[in-house]
Amino acid sequence: MTPTNEDLAQGKAYTAPGITVYYDALRCLHVANCVRGLPEVFDPKARPWIQPANAGADAVAAAVRTCPTGALHYVLEGQEAEMPDETTTITPTPDGPLMIKGNLVIDTPGGEQRDVRAALCRCGQSGNKPYCDGTHAKVGWTSGEAGDR
Repeated sequence: MTPTNEDLAQGKAYTAPGITVYYDALRCLHVANCVRGLPEVFDPKARPWIQPANAGADAVAAAVRTCPTGALHYVLEGQEAEMPDETTTITPTPDGPLMIKGNLVIDTPGGEQRDVRAALCRCGQSGNKPYCDGTHAKVGWTSGEAGDR
């Protein structure tokens, strides 16, 4: 079973004609793919910082799909939910989280969460487990894996 629009509609909603962007600040690691990819929509200096009306719905959706943490999701008006990648991939970030993409079912303290992208904690210190919240950098955790650098 793939995630539904209701599964992916987590966080604060930013609505424009044809699209709603959802932002879950607790999952954001400030990778900034969105800012680099579509700065007219994702501008951390603006208020609100997400302005989806500043670009076409398809362009906004494409930028959101580059968010590796799952902090950003979208719902296109009258369309199915974002489709997960056919193959699930797990990519360790050097001295950071596991980035996963695919048709995900994640066990969280709040129950089972369906998703398409997530950054999972590897250091064990996150205050938002199982998701990474950047604590690894504060506590000096390193992956220590030669192939991970």
